[in-house]
Amino acid sequence: MMNVLLFAGLKEKIGNNRVTLPVEETITAGELRNLIYEKFPQVAGDVFQIACNESFVKETHLISTADEVALVPPVSGG
Repeated sequence: MMNVLLFAGLKEKIGNNRVTLPVEETITAGELRNLIYEKFPQVAGDVFQIACNESFVKETHLISTADEVALVPPVSGG
């Protein structure tokens, strides 16, 4: 299983600040994005970056179940 932290709009739409996903050992960031869209259709198409161990990663980056994973939507201010 993989624990994923959620922030801002994703946290509000899903209704929790953390989700647990059925991942065996490793998954690419792109596969993780697709799994989030599949499991939580209310966020399908939402834009967010994936952070692994406090660094943003590319879609091809391999993430393991031991990594700290967070989904961070764009932030605006002014």
